[in-house]
This record gives sequence, structure tokens and C-alpha cells, in this order.
Amino acid sequence: MFHVKKEIDLTSGHEGLIIGVLDQPKKFANVLAKIDDAFAGQLTELVKEGDISAKLKRISKVHSFGKIGSKRIWFVGLGKEKELSFDKLKHAFGRVFTEIKAAKLTEAAVYLDSFVTEKVDHLDAAHAFSEAFTLSTYEFAGYKQKSNEPEKKIEQLTVYCEAADEEEIRASLQVGYIFGKGTNSARTLVNTPGNLLKASDMAEYAREIGKKYNFEVEILDKPEIEKLGMGALLAVNQGSVEPPKMIVLKYQGKEEWTDTIGLVGKGITFDTGGYSIKTKAGIVGMKTDMGGAAAVLGAMEIIGELKPEQNVVAVIPSTDNMISGGAFKPDDVITSMSGKTIEVLNTDAEGRLVLADAISYAKHHGAEYLVDVATLTGGVITALGLHTTGAMTNNEALYEQVLEASIEAGEQMWQLPLFESEKERVRSSRIADLNNSPGREGHAIVAGAFIGEFAEDTPWVHLDIAGAAVTEKAHDLGPAGATGVMTRTLALFVERFEPLK
Repeated sequence: MFHVKKEIDLTSGHEGLIIGVLDQPKKFANVLAKIDDAFAGQLTELVKEGDISAKLKRISKVHSFGKIGSKRIWFVGLGKEKELSFDKLKHAFGRVFTEIKAAKLTEAAVYLDSFVTEKVDHLDAAHAFSEAFTLSTYEFAGYKQKSNEPEKKIEQLTVYCEAADEEEIRASLQVGYIFGKGTNSARTLVNTPGNLLKASDMAEYAREIGKKYNFEVEILDKPEIEKLGMGALLAVNQGSVEPPKMIVLKYQGKEEWTDTIGLVGKGITFDTGGYSIKTKAGIVGMKTDMGGAAAVLGAMEIIGELKPEQNVVAVIPSTDNMISGGAFKPDDVITSMSGKTIEVLNTDAEGRLVLADAISYAKHHGAEYLVDVATLTGGVITALGLHTTGAMTNNEALYEQVLEASIEAGEQMWQLPLFESEKERVRSSRIADLNNSPGREGHAIVAGAFIGEFAEDTPWVHLDIAGAAVTEKAHDLGPAGATGVMTRTLALFVERFEPLK
């Protein structure tokens, strides 16, 4: 896929050549000056006329008319040099790859040196390039009848880097590709219909990941779940003909099983809301209610590739939430694995129930730090919109590490408060230790507070991705549909993790 070369050859017959242009008063230099000479100064004129723009993410395509080997040049506007960041560069690359994909090119080249600034070095530029390529060209195959016409897509990218070590560039390109590929794996899981991705299918997918990366795999079936007393997961599963699964993947990157990070992902493969049934509009798209599980599985794929010196246990409670004569009901009281009893006031608040048992089981496997990820509440969309993950924590130092990872990944989040008053609302049941839905007010916060009751004193961060897991519109780094949000954040968090003192 990626071919790294030291010196750029302007006579090479590439289908396209990608070059970055900074918004600055300087004249063209180096390779750009050579290309301008080949065009008899016409590139300079195109800049003056505004046909080639240096504004951030502005893409300008110029045909070479045989003046250089490449048939076309895609100029990528990078904006002001001091304002260009790794994330902005990634989006700029995504924008140009979207256009190149639409042009149905099968091969292209990039002059990487033209994307390097004081803030973005060659390795960052290489990572941004390969990650953006992998993300922005993603497609979910879907289930339409296929055309007999062969599909054209980019199969080779040549990376010219005159001022950097070729091996280091190759390594950075590979890392960017791994992060993009893991995110795309999560996207595909979320995009898959619920009838084709049941709990057993998700378990088999996890088993394949475990086999590929030599993870320890444990899949609990219903009898084992019953034996361990996971009453919260079992209650949600009561209305279904599909048995539940508790999925566990363990990666050991240290000699001793210490400082273990628990990644817990909500794996509801379809959510009707149960007897607290969703509206006919609200129920559409509920195949995506396993976005947290997908993010954890995508992150584990990245972890398996990069092999960080950390210990990780991934735990995914998986079932659908259906309606039948045997389904759980409002007013039911259930007993979780932890022994805490729960009064069910809302069967559509099922995600926090399955996460309760999963968090207890992660702790059972030695998790000393917990991060749960879930498409949990509509309340987080009301509070933060469609592009921001809501976060809660009982440990600010752990949250800071997750936040730093999210900033590096370009996945925005915002911390919601966890006050004692909201904890008391969750504990307000007259007949059980907890209730699962104390009211609409501060819905996203009380949902997180409920999960926190099971994390207890273990350092914990909760990530509500209900808004950010899916997008209705195509964007710089991918098409409409699943985003794979938090996959890269989780992987970066694990890679960079420093145990708390």
C-alpha cells in the first residue's frame, strides 16, 4: 500500500500528486519551485488569481498537461503555519482523499515534506496521512446487489520524504494505518444490522480477534452467567430468544498482572426499549446500541497490533433488549453480580444494567482502572450535541489521561459533574439498593452516577457516546453512518497510560 522513497521524481507517471500549500507570503521553493518552472510560472499566477488556495482544507486540482510526469496535482490548503496542528492536517488529508476517491484513482503520490511545519514533524505528517487515508476512504459494503463493473480504488500510495529517515516514515505510516483500520473495524460492527450481529456473532468476532493477537479469551454463556449471579444482564436478556454473552479479552503486556486497565463496552445489539418501548422514530437505528462494544473491540485490535507494555482486560456484556411475555418489566427488582439490588423503573435504561455486571466482572478479573464506553442516553445529546462525548469520573487524574488521549485522537469530549445529590437520586428506591432511572432531569448524569455505584472506589471514567457514535452526514474522515468514536482514544489512552500514584 505505502511505498516510501527518498527523492521525489517529477517525471514519474503518477495518476495524482498531493502537495501541501501554506498560507504565507513566501514564493514557491524547492519542489514547488521546480514544478512552477515546469509550468513556466503559471502556478504562481494561479495562486495570485485564487485558483490555487492555501486556505485550510481548500483543495485545488490542476492538470499537468504533460509538463510533469503526474497527470494531476492536488494542492491541499494548510492555512497559517503557526495554526496547523496534527488534527487539522489529518482533516485536510481526509478532504483531499475524499476527492481522489471520487475521481476513482488507483494510485497517487504525496510530497510529505510540503506538509511539515514547526509544529508538525515528518513522523506526525506520515501518521496523519495514513490514518486520514484509511478513515476517509472507508465504505460499508452493505447488502445491495453488486455491479459487474470492477471497483476502482486507491491501491498504492507513494510517499516522498527527502528530509526524513525512510524506515521511521514507514513505521509512522503503519501506525496511522493501524489506528484507522481499528476504527473502521468498529464502524463496520456498528453499521451491521441487528439480525446479522447478535450476541453470539459478537462473541465469535471477539474470539477471532483473540486468536489473531494471542489474547486470552473467555466467553460466558447463559448458564455461566446465571451461576455468577449476573442478574442485571440476565434481566435485560429475559425478553429475547437470543442468549446473552459476557465477552472477555485479556492482553498482558507486563510480566505481572498489575495496574490492569479494564475497558468495558455496552454491547446491546438491538434496543426496543423493552416495555418502556421506544417511539416508531426512536427505535430506528437501534442496531447501533453496541457502539461502546465496537469501540472496545476496535481498540483491542489496535492494541494487538502495537503491543503496548500495559495490561488490559476488555469486558463486553452483550444481548438485545426485546419484548415478550417473559421480558423484564417496570417495578421489577433484580440482583446484580455485586449483590446490589436494583428497582427497574425504566426498561429502556438497560445499558447501565448490563454495564453494572460487566464492571463487576472486570474488577473480578483484576481491573484496577476502569473506562466504560456506551451509547447510553439521549440526555447527553441534549446536553452536548451530536459530536461530543460526555464524560464522568470519580478520579480526576485518570480522567486527565483519557482527556489527553481524546485530544490527540481528535475525538472531543466534555466532562459532566458527578455530585452527591445525583448519587442520592440513584439510591432513592424505597425497596432496593438502587433504582435505574430516577427521572428525566440530568438524565445523562444520573445514568453515569448509577454505573459509578458499581465502580465504587476503583478509579473510573464513563464515556457516553450516544451522540457521537453515528453521523447523518459525510465528513472529512468518513462517510455517513458509524464513526467508530472512542476507538482511537481508548487505544491511545492504553498506550500512554501511567499508573496513578
